[in-house]
Amino acid sequence: MNSMERVLQTMQHKEPDRVPLFLLVSMHGAKELGLSIKEYFSKAEYVVKGQLLLRNKYNIDCINNFYYGPIEVEAWGGNVIYREDGPPNSGTPFIRGPDDIKTLKPPDIKNTKCLAKVLKSCSMLKAKVGDEIPILGVVMSPFSLPVMQMGFDNYLDLLYGEPELFEQLMRINEAFCVEWANAQFETGSTAIAYFDPVSSPTIIPKDLYLKTGFEVAKRTLAQINGPTATHLASGRCLSIVDEIAETGSSVVGVSALEDLSALKSACQGKLTILGNLNGVEMRRWKPEQTEHIVKECIAKAGLQGGFILADNHGEIPWQVPDEVLHAISDATQKWGNYPLDWIESGE
Repeated sequence: MNSMERVLQTMQHKEPDRVPLFLLVSMHGAKELGLSIKEYFSKAEYVVKGQLLLRNKYNIDCINNFYYGPIEVEAWGGNVIYREDGPPNSGTPFIRGPDDIKTLKPPDIKNTKCLAKVLKSCSMLKAKVGDEIPILGVVMSPFSLPVMQMGFDNYLDLLYGEPELFEQLMRINEAFCVEWANAQFETGSTAIAYFDPVSSPTIIPKDLYLKTGFEVAKRTLAQINGPTATHLASGRCLSIVDEIAETGSSVVGVSALEDLSALKSACQGKLTILGNLNGVEMRRWKPEQTEHIVKECIAKAGLQGGFILADNHGEIPWQVPDEVLHAISDATQKWGNYPLDWIESGE
């Protein structure tokens, strides 16, 4: 099987030849090319070369066309803060008060330099890999994007205290999210990761999610012209699995804070699980420990398909060493081959 066949089979909750592996190493391409993180993300050509090198190096079953979260803030005119050893972060919020929402307009995607760069690398990757490997695009959910647009504290004030302005911001963000996702599909993405950490019960109560993020997701995902994966960026999801499935997503990115066996039972036949290796702890793993953890994840979630091994956050930290990434790949090749007879035999 090639990677595309492997992933599609597992998403049908059937067993492919082995468990698919998504190592979402968005920044590590800079290491491969000897560039700083800022320089690496400055050109689509660098990202394409880096992702292809990483895919071959670690036998990854996807191509990750994700640059960095605040690229969407950059598109709206906000600033990005780069680091030498970590992901770029958003700078000062550009929505400084409620009145700014009233005049807010989404960017012109195809004529916005930073977004056009992502579309260019997507098109280039598609030309390289065709339909043999899934290409992942990324959008921030309209419900979670305001954390970067206006700051967490101001957003919570809006969410609880200004329902009309909240809805206005959601409509603006939804229009942008849909257009941005569909532009990535048009240029070659196979699926879109819908990052929505604020919807996690780790962040807000479920009853508030049902009134807000859930409704936003249903409206937004219904307009996106391709498969989506909802990712809560390390946040818990077990108590809202049914709702995530109802939004139309096919995949859910799950947290290392929750039991993988319980998640597998809750998602069986409804959602493919993506996760849940702990990216923070991964920085300190040893190869033998890594193999044990990978084997345990496969034992808990691998049977009957519906499981893609990945980290729990959607972005592997810069500090995770090569030997650990190789150990994850090797362990997947060793223990992830179907049928998983070793589970029942207690090997």
